[in-house]
Amino acid sequence: MRTHYCGLVTEALMGQTVQLCGWVNRRRDHGGVIFVDLRDREGYVQVVCDPDRPEMFKAAEGLRNEFCVHIKGLVRARPEGTTNDQLKSGKIEVLCHELTVLNPSVTPPFLLDDDNLSETTRLTHRVLDLRRPYMQNNLMLRYKVAMEVRKYLDEHGFVDIETPMLTKSTPEGARDYLVPSRVHDGQFFALPQSPQLFKQLLMVAGFDRYYQITKCFRDEDLRADRQPEFTQIDIETSFLSEQEIRDMFQGMIKHVFLKVLQIDLGEFPVMPYAEAMRLYGSDKPDLRVKLEFTELTDVMKDVDFKVFSAPATSAGGRVVALRVPGGGEMSRGEIDGYTDFVKIYGAKGLAWIKVNEVSKGRDGLQSPIVKNLHDAAIQAILQRTGAANGDIIFFGADKAKVVNDAIGALRVKIGHSEFARKSGLFENRWAPMWVVDFPMFEHDEEADRWTAVHHPFTAPKDGHEDWMVSAPEKCIAKGYDMVLNGWEIGGGSVRIHRADVQQKVFDALKITPEEAQVKFGFLLDALQYGAPPHGGLAFGLDRIVTLMTGADSIRDVIAFPKTQRAQCLLTQAPSLVDEKQLRELHIRLRNPQPAA
Repeated sequence: MRTHYCGLVTEALMGQTVQLCGWVNRRRDHGGVIFVDLRDREGYVQVVCDPDRPEMFKAAEGLRNEFCVHIKGLVRARPEGTTNDQLKSGKIEVLCHELTVLNPSVTPPFLLDDDNLSETTRLTHRVLDLRRPYMQNNLMLRYKVAMEVRKYLDEHGFVDIETPMLTKSTPEGARDYLVPSRVHDGQFFALPQSPQLFKQLLMVAGFDRYYQITKCFRDEDLRADRQPEFTQIDIETSFLSEQEIRDMFQGMIKHVFLKVLQIDLGEFPVMPYAEAMRLYGSDKPDLRVKLEFTELTDVMKDVDFKVFSAPATSAGGRVVALRVPGGGEMSRGEIDGYTDFVKIYGAKGLAWIKVNEVSKGRDGLQSPIVKNLHDAAIQAILQRTGAANGDIIFFGADKAKVVNDAIGALRVKIGHSEFARKSGLFENRWAPMWVVDFPMFEHDEEADRWTAVHHPFTAPKDGHEDWMVSAPEKCIAKGYDMVLNGWEIGGGSVRIHRADVQQKVFDALKITPEEAQVKFGFLLDALQYGAPPHGGLAFGLDRIVTLMTGADSIRDVIAFPKTQRAQCLLTQAPSLVDEKQLRELHIRLRNPQPAA
């Protein structure tokens, strides 16, 4: 039926007869000659229909957008001056000999070249949206990324093994999606949040190197870069050190970028978690933004300004400055906009100082807060930040988490603004990095207990095992994240392979032996049978492809995504099910739906 794809017909086929199948992108009537732009997944080709073949010409007159057609014709050069350098097929056209309408189309709800479509329209009519070249390119690139990952892992001895989709609920991380069991009344499976426990079991089973490109499910509050179901490149390996694991998978990501985009990511700087939080307030810093925090907690303890002194003297408080070179030109309206922005992250406000003349000390500064700061504090601010004339300095003062979140987000927002791009505060490049040495635990103030930063199966640094119970705040994990342009694209750790160390982690998390046995007994039992040292990581395929395509959202690289309210607008899922299905599953709804 088809000899070539439309978008791959080039001058190399000049003078040959080709058969093409595709969709009518546009039909143009030029004074008795009809031009049809035919489209398939590889691109466009121009088809010319002359009236000297009446039957074919009559069929061409009836063509409309999105008709599915078959064409047989002769490849010839386009007339001089009509070539299109944007297309692979731009130097040729196909003179149509035969035209068959395989299937007509109703009028589409939108034009496929319309770039101003709402997301609701796009997701409701996703099948048509996916015909758009933008989406076709995104999904083809996704396929290429997945293939290059598979090739690399295959070359390095990794085996693709599937793990269960119906598994045990482990409500330690995000909220599980539950699946009721028909044959076990009142009992539930859970969809996997990740294959974490199974991949560890595969290491104990001796498979040595495992990978899987698999779906994971988390019923969590959604953001732009999250989906209820997403795809992980999940990897685990035995007998490699933390450094060797990082080297191997840095190699994989470099390989993928080189093969798919012809981009060399270069060396990946390595930054400890503590350093990332100190300089950027984030464990996934965007290194393209040339702004850093300046620590001021120690100098603000005795100032009259309670907004600064209270957090500086309280446990877990932090005061930082963010100097924006040349930011003195910001209007009061822009500053107010940034003040509203940081409030989203829990900040109560945003203090600032404009630096008019450094040499004049406090007299050269413009801000309502200057009068409440003593000379030593002002001196420290100017010296530590390296302030120059024309700068603005923003301040964050609160609990460390609020400061890190608010000023970290402000750093990125300013860094991506038009002002920063003009001022050289943003470097348009690929900025990969490793963040390492994560803390093992973080304190949950509400519940007054320690929780695992990564997950409870992450190994502590050598020599930190005994701190897990006596001083959990000091305990550092063998955990690592790969970060690219401010997105965490992959993360993992060396795992605990000894049952006694695993028990210490559970003790620190106040998980009793009985509780641990119920939740993770199968893993603890397996660790007793000569479990090898092992570790790994998982990459977010959706996130990697989003970055590579430059898409605004991960929904643009997933064929059939959910909305931010976890709905599929195409299929109208989730939906009600009938009473018979519920009865079989032993389920009665607490809030019965009114009959339609």
